[in-house]
Amino acid sequence: MEEKRTSVFENGLIWFGAAVSIAEILTGTYFAPLGFTKGILAILLGHIIGCVMLFFAGLIGGKVRGSAMETAKMSFGSKGALLFSVLNIIQLVGWTAIMIYDGALAANGIFDIGNWIWCIVIGALIILWIMIGIKNLGKVNTVAMAALFILTIVLSFVIFGKGTMQNSGGEGMTFGAAVELSVAMPLSWLPLISDYTREAKKPVKATAVSAITYGIVSLWMYVIGMGAAIFAGESDIAQIMVKAGIGIVGLLIIVFSTVTTTFLDAYSAGISSESLSSRINGKWVAVAVTVIGAAGAIFLPLTDITNFLYFIGSVFAPMIAIQIADFFILKQNKETSTFSIQNLIIWLVGFVIYRLLMHVDIVVGNTLPDMLITVAICVAVSKIRSKIKK
Repeated sequence: MEEKRTSVFENGLIWFGAAVSIAEILTGTYFAPLGFTKGILAILLGHIIGCVMLFFAGLIGGKVRGSAMETAKMSFGSKGALLFSVLNIIQLVGWTAIMIYDGALAANGIFDIGNWIWCIVIGALIILWIMIGIKNLGKVNTVAMAALFILTIVLSFVIFGKGTMQNSGGEGMTFGAAVELSVAMPLSWLPLISDYTREAKKPVKATAVSAITYGIVSLWMYVIGMGAAIFAGESDIAQIMVKAGIGIVGLLIIVFSTVTTTFLDAYSAGISSESLSSRINGKWVAVAVTVIGAAGAIFLPLTDITNFLYFIGSVFAPMIAIQIADFFILKQNKETSTFSIQNLIIWLVGFVIYRLLMHVDIVVGNTLPDMLITVAICVAVSKIRSKIKK
């Protein structure tokens, strides 16, 4: 029986759903002190950088038909890649909790039945999405995405229809820091995209459509958040919806966007866990991650995610830089090795460089310089070792 593959359109829908999220809108509100024009430039530049990296990461998985963590074995060895599987599962549990927390808080702002009840409702819907499964979500996802598309347009008109610019106030971040915050969201999907492009009928086209769709819609979400703060003078999206008289419509946007985005986090946590042991059932791990995430959303204060985003950047930017160097430039595969000590050391150097660059204001942020330095180190070390062997 031929394995079912996802179409280019279905991949596009998956990444549309990933981008429509309350977390992205809330992150967009941080850009208000820059002003609308500089804010747009920072968001655009960051998304171009992040989505180009997203494309290359997804292309590796699509070409070799391997999950994100399986492709990591090609650079770090069969056991060395387990480090990134564990780190990926940790960040995905964190994302699941953050997404449910943000969604529940916003939903409760429209229909006050208690944050914890909304956490349970959203968690239950995510589990339903997991049980349906990625290959059977086609029609369900099409209907959900069409509804979200219409509802998000309505939200855009409500915010930008205000027309008058409010005083955004507050301490402004630098342009470089804003670019980095814009890169951070697409970067957080780097260790996940191959989990979906590996299933594509046409991996190159599907990867391109996934990265472009995510980039455009994520940029839109950031601009909605920034616009809410600048034009409506309000960073609470739920309150904007209530004041505009679209409470029920807004509630649907919040709940479904949270479900469609968080589903990908939980699902990928399950796939990453399968790389740890052949005995692990990814679907049930995804369900467990959702339950843990919902519990975290109920009991933990998860208001400011900027440090979490920078942690993700420092871990996964050098990781994917090494994979890009190995796959596209050096054409080498270390999957048969247990550990690639060389690449693990280079990753650690890249991690430290990222953390150091966080204290330097660079106009393009610190992800791009960190990845370029890491690629350069990777290529240089490989060339030097080849010469020594000769």
